[in-house]
Amino acid sequence: MKITRLTTYPVPPRWLFLKMDTDDGTVGWGEPIVEGRAATVAACVEELSDYLIGRDPRNIEDLWQVMYRGGFYRGGPILMSAIAGIDQALWDIKGRCLGVPVAELLGGQVRDRIRVYSWIGGDRPADTAIAARSAADRGFTAIKMNGTEELQIIDTWEKVQAALDRVAAVREAVPDLGIAVDFHGRVHKPMAKVLLKELEPYRLMFIEEPVLPEHVDSFLEPMANTSTPIALGERLYSRWDVKAVLASGGVDVIQPDPSHAGGITETRKIATMAEAYDVAVALHCPLGPIALATCLQIDACTPNAFIQEQSLGIHYNIGNDLLDYLTDPTVFTYAEGFVAIPTGPGLGISVNEDYVVERAREGHRWRNPIWRHADGSVAEW
Repeated sequence: MKITRLTTYPVPPRWLFLKMDTDDGTVGWGEPIVEGRAATVAACVEELSDYLIGRDPRNIEDLWQVMYRGGFYRGGPILMSAIAGIDQALWDIKGRCLGVPVAELLGGQVRDRIRVYSWIGGDRPADTAIAARSAADRGFTAIKMNGTEELQIIDTWEKVQAALDRVAAVREAVPDLGIAVDFHGRVHKPMAKVLLKELEPYRLMFIEEPVLPEHVDSFLEPMANTSTPIALGERLYSRWDVKAVLASGGVDVIQPDPSHAGGITETRKIATMAEAYDVAVALHCPLGPIALATCLQIDACTPNAFIQEQSLGIHYNIGNDLLDYLTDPTVFTYAEGFVAIPTGPGLGISVNEDYVVERAREGHRWRNPIWRHADGSVAEW
């Protein structure tokens, strides 16, 4: 079997799909994407195709090593996301060739479903109590919400109180709901210290990205001393990025994104490293159906995975949503706050290629918003 072609499709709302063809007709799909940089990742996939065309797609580890080590410069979001989508497609092909789900090739399932959470509140969280109640009514047992709007490096107590009030409203509306609060890297160290302390009474499931990953090494004491579990990892792209964070003892939940962190091959290794440090896994996935299917195959065989992000109804999904590109949307069966692990061959889903081609004609140029502080300076989004 030989790889014959790689084709990328930028599709709304902000995703990039990859189709990998082979000479015997077997097809694999992947989702290589950096949100807001889809065209850049597509160009990287095209460059990497020089290492792939004519090669046997079943030699996944060797192809991964060639893509990673074949260039003198390595790592970072663009290259690792391009490798990620290609790697997903390779595993999809291998599973389809053998007639088994990817999880079967990674040691077999330790679970047949996993808990999921629903996003509420958007970039500028408002009406969060109503949204939380709605999520609970739809069967979700956990939600994630943005903690704050933009915050200056030192900001006012008024903004801190607004963040606390939103979380308090959710906790009051649904007392037994799991609540994750995402700081989104938009909070600087001085304000993050304040918020970590003040949010402790609300019994959060975890706080995500309390500071940007480049500041973790100087924020270890507050992270280690709070009673709230700390989660991070969506902007870490390899086991080499993750190893110092795990060794620091400052993180309780690692959140690699299999569409950013080198695909199934690398994310599985990161999860195994985390298990050695007794760190939980909650894979990052505010993306499309191929990315979610990838996550679920990893979740299926990862003992320390405990919850899965998914994008159904997320505020970014304008024009198309998670299930639109599948020939059988019921493959993601949501019930009682869980989603079932797909059991079909490969990634376990069937992509509606005709619809993908149709929507790719429109494509997208999604960009994250640019925020500014009251003084005109650029704020973290």
